[in-house]
Amino acid sequence: MEISKFFPSVEIPNEGCQKTLKNCNELLPTLPQSKAWWFDQLFQYQGFWIPSFGIRGSMLINDHFKPRPTDIIVATFPKCGTTWLRALVFSIINRNSFDVSDHPLRKANPRELVLFFEGYLHNYESTSFVDGLTSPRLLSTHLPYSLFPTRMTDDTSACRFVYICRDPKDVFVSKWHFANKLRPKELPPLSLEEAFDLFCKGVSEYGPFWDHGLGYWEAGVESPKKVLFLKYEDVKKEPLGGVRKLAGFLRVPFTPEEENNETVAEIVKLCSFESLSNQNVNKSQTSGGERPGGNSDFFRKGEVGDWVNHLSPEMVEKLNQITEQKLQGTGFNFD
Repeated sequence: MEISKFFPSVEIPNEGCQKTLKNCNELLPTLPQSKAWWFDQLFQYQGFWIPSFGIRGSMLINDHFKPRPTDIIVATFPKCGTTWLRALVFSIINRNSFDVSDHPLRKANPRELVLFFEGYLHNYESTSFVDGLTSPRLLSTHLPYSLFPTRMTDDTSACRFVYICRDPKDVFVSKWHFANKLRPKELPPLSLEEAFDLFCKGVSEYGPFWDHGLGYWEAGVESPKKVLFLKYEDVKKEPLGGVRKLAGFLRVPFTPEEENNETVAEIVKLCSFESLSNQNVNKSQTSGGERPGGNSDFFRKGEVGDWVNHLSPEMVEKLNQITEQKLQGTGFNFD
């Protein structure tokens, strides 16, 4: 199995982790199941439709992961800007470590720099790999906030979560395109109509979409120093302001000298969709080890409002109605 060249390999057998995985394997057949959009089946677990590796990863986190005060968890619902957010957080935290012309983002996909938390725990069947990383640990996840242990989410824990949310119409379209890139060739393409029906019912990887976002939204309202909730559309519209907000939340605000040197603008440019998608490493269609799909599969358009090119008026109306019903009275909206 390929391991990111940017991290050491740490594999230590752990009887406790093996017991957790045994418990998980016994649990999975008892859970409600549904077809997934690409590889794995989906299982209804604690109110969400999660692939088996996500459940295994979640259980390993809850049973064995030891958070550190410097941990930063980059959280998203799939296709809400995960790759972009990983790149931004990595660049802000490590802005004094690399020259822009020789930056790791020019050599590696952001997935290699901000590791997929539950995916790595599942693949290595242990927390030892993540335990061996140096601080600050940057970890990416699609898990709902409610699936993390209280030692990570209560106010006594100093680890922080950055979450980005996107208009569900764009999320659906992006996820549908992505699913058909990742589906095995022996399976027929997933039709727009079938995917739409599943998405509206909440049956998609880590869905329902609305419940996922609300969990982080409510956590951010309750504990704004622990959870930063961002809207994809807002950061796209005002990227300089979004990057400054991120840096402040991560407790590494930009200095006046950095502002004068246009460090913020350099990060925005380096992490832009155009820059990332045009790096040679991100034009690769080769799948690497534990990661599904090639790097190029994670870049399509990154545009706000592309849903107008795919959804019928009836689809738009239905999604808008579901969104209004789900978010009513929460204080959160996509306006």
